[in-house]
Amino acid sequence: MRAAQASTSSAPEPTPFDQRSYQVRLDWGVDGLARLAPADVVVVVDVLRFSTTVTRRLEHSADAVSLDADADAMSTNGAPLARAAEASGAVVLLGGVRNATSVARACLAIQHERAARTSVAVIPAGELTGREPGATLRFAVEDLLGAGAVVAALSALGTDHTSPDAAAACEAYVGLGRAVAHLLTASGSGLELAERGLGDEVRAAAAIDATDVVPVLRGGAFVAR
Repeated sequence: MRAAQASTSSAPEPTPFDQRSYQVRLDWGVDGLARLAPADVVVVVDVLRFSTTVTRRLEHSADAVSLDADADAMSTNGAPLARAAEASGAVVLLGGVRNATSVARACLAIQHERAARTSVAVIPAGELTGREPGATLRFAVEDLLGAGAVVAALSALGTDHTSPDAAAACEAYVGLGRAVAHLLTASGSGLELAERGLGDEVRAAAAIDATDVVPVLRGGAFVAR
């Protein structure tokens, strides 16, 4: 019910950047989410490592992963974005390379449940350059590829009315998908995590469609949909 309200109640004035005419939309971070027209479903993509960490914990039988209870699993990028998406009234999913096809199937299942055309905003989190007020958002190749994987999976299932932004991310993933493991391990975030002894998490994040677990945010915690 919340998802239906997201696209019908107190909608902001249209802008050239809100992508409202497209079913599948894409923009970066909390500011990008605010730029887009309200969507029924928001897919948060923070590949290294919020999306992957939460998904893997649910894979390994965790009942739920709270946004607040476990700081190590959380992210200065993905967690605030998930909270903002939840506040918008959308259904909030976590996606990435590891579960892209399952996320796309979940979006279609939500559309079936709603019995109405369902808009999907795919939001790569990017990386903040610092934690202080005014920190800028850095492009993160791992999140571009993760978002592109989700858009490509949606398109493969027939949800292909994508904005130019979403289409560009999709083609980046389609063109580079065979190299995704190398690209993630060689990325700045991948190298940083490897230096911290978390190289296994980077490799897990690059495993294409390795799981059917789709985290959905309910009441401040992610559970498996």
